[in-house]
Amino acid sequence: MAVKKEVVKEKVEEVKADVKAAEATVKKTAKKAATAAKKTVKKAADKAEAVKKTAAAKKPAAKKAAPAKKDAVVVEFADKQIALDDLVAAAKADFKANNKGAVKSVKIYVKSADAKVYYVVNDISGEVEL
Repeated sequence: MAVKKEVVKEKVEEVKADVKAAEATVKKTAKKAATAAKKTVKKAADKAEAVKKTAAAKKPAAKKAAPAKKDAVVVEFADKQIALDDLVAAAKADFKANNKGAVKSVKIYVKSADAKVYYVVNDISGEVEL
């Protein structure tokens, strides 16, 4: 029985040595994994920052709005010149003075013989003197 006890003790010592070696291997592997994870995170953070800088650098400069070109229509009669914009403004003002609601559409008719502007705003007609 003494021989069996010695054999068992030897086996226990071998197992203990194997366990210590395994623990050392696990610690080394864990350190390597942690180091690799830190490097990967750092690389990802660096790439993200580089992308942000690139995106910020590539933003196009705000375009300045070109001055709006406006066509002008002028009605001339009896030695008077009246711009179409003035006629539309007068028609809208007359409509708002006599009606409630927003102006959605405007149609203008100029009758120079009567010196009047006839209008239809939102399907409601009216007239303004020139």
